[in-house]
Amino acid sequence: MNKTDTDNLLWQVTQFLWSEAAILDAKEYDAWLDLWQPEGLYILPIEDADDYAAVLNLCYDDDKMRRNRIKRFQDGFSISSAPPAITVRTLSRFVIDAVDGNTVVVSCGQHLVEDKFGRQRLWAANVRYTLTSTGSSFQIQEKVVRLLNSDGVLNSFSYLF
Repeated sequence: MNKTDTDNLLWQVTQFLWSEAAILDAKEYDAWLDLWQPEGLYILPIEDADDYAAVLNLCYDDDKMRRNRIKRFQDGFSISSAPPAITVRTLSRFVIDAVDGNTVVVSCGQHLVEDKFGRQRLWAANVRYTLTSTGSSFQIQEKVVRLLNSDGVLNSFSYLF
């Protein structure tokens, strides 16, 4: 892949991930679910591991678990989602780690500001996406969000990272 192709791919990936962040901030959860491949995994690990299925994670959501989590958010059945937090995400430092056919692995940094009950909290994370190109856009195959303090004291979350 030449520099022009790499730059173009990076721009397309960046636009897709910024769009995902805007969808999450707007709580457009059905649109967020549409970004995923059915076999995709949403993972918030507690520790640095290679085999997430073999260790304890904050989240290890397949399609069914993602849909159940969204339903709890939308229906208000989760105590942590009543009232829902207002969030603003900033994603930066995009790096394409690998390209293999239609699969693109990209890493970035994320800051998420949560506003709830008159106070704000800041969360920082390193995020790695595995995306599949659909020609005109992408679908998420895997999203791994490594919160900087995932092994520390964490309060309940009323949103997705």
